[in-house]
Amino acid sequence: FVKKDTGLHYDRYLREVIDFLEKDQHFREKLHNTDMEDIKQGKLAKELDFVGHQVRTKLDELKRQEVNRLRTLIKAKQDAEGGHEMNHKVLLKQFEYMNHMNPHTFEVEDLDKLIQSATNDLENYDQKRHEEFKRYEMMKEHERKEHLKNLDEEHRKDEEQHYEELRKKHADHPKINHPGSQDQLKEVWKESDGLDPNDFDPKTFFKLHDTNGDSYIDEQELEALFTKELEKMYRPNLDEDDMTEMEEERLRMREHVMNEVDTNKDRLVSLEEFLMSTNKKEFLEPDSWETLEQAPAYTDEEMKLFEEQLAQEESNLNQKNSDLQKQKEELERQQEKLNAQKAELHLPLPPGHQQHLPASS
Repeated sequence: FVKKDTGLHYDRYLREVIDFLEKDQHFREKLHNTDMEDIKQGKLAKELDFVGHQVRTKLDELKRQEVNRLRTLIKAKQDAEGGHEMNHKVLLKQFEYMNHMNPHTFEVEDLDKLIQSATNDLENYDQKRHEEFKRYEMMKEHERKEHLKNLDEEHRKDEEQHYEELRKKHADHPKINHPGSQDQLKEVWKESDGLDPNDFDPKTFFKLHDTNGDSYIDEQELEALFTKELEKMYRPNLDEDDMTEMEEERLRMREHVMNEVDTNKDRLVSLEEFLMSTNKKEFLEPDSWETLEQAPAYTDEEMKLFEEQLAQEESNLNQKNSDLQKQKEELERQQEKLNAQKAELHLPLPPGHQQHLPASS
């Protein structure tokens, strides 16, 4: 169910719970024999009632530790924000993967909430990643354009010419094989595995790249298969090659292959799914792969809206700074007025303020 770091803020808790549940033979069998749709519908969670006492006791302990961890994090965040109470909805969001009304014992509802939260969050992961990368690319372009504005005409032309040269250099690379295709896997078989492409065997390939020997190719193992393709396009320390874009390309490839091969949507590729995919037309006669430079991350309209948003944010920040400056000046005027009143009444002034007495004649 969970084979690698998910990136979720409760990843450690999720993995520890699953690890301990898999130590129970009854639950382990149910986990491996239940399809993803039934897991999402809560059928697996009900099997918690049949788990042994020792595992249940450990799950209770894990839950208490996780509740304490969350409470500590929330307290630290409140302290960092000056002691302000957190928004109630935000607070509940932090606890939505468990039944926080019962902080002591791990029950069926806890497992159900954990599974539901994890599956929903993981399904949304790629979409969030797309949005973050889009923002990265738009900010990169925005900063480039802002830099050009600060140059004189001659230097601006030189910079634009250099930018175009870098783009052409990056685009000048060998053909990129369609991820997950026969051509792409045969290249891995030859270059990484050191085997004759004419002897390519899908079953052997699967076993070679199931590096942890659990009978599945997980997302991490799948992403490792694209390294040779990525090395055709990206080299570290070259101005024209952006390593953030390289990682996005790797994740795009993984997402594409998972969509094609992972038929039960459990984020794992079984041997059966893999072998089935090798009989498809997409495997034998794939379309050409559209790389990042051929598939821009944003449209002109999205870039325009992004720059308008940045301008609005800058305007709001300037207005806030202006308001704060006015408040500061007003407080200083009030303090001066108060000091003058105290001087007239011969009252002591605040520390740091000196009373100027008339010189004696």
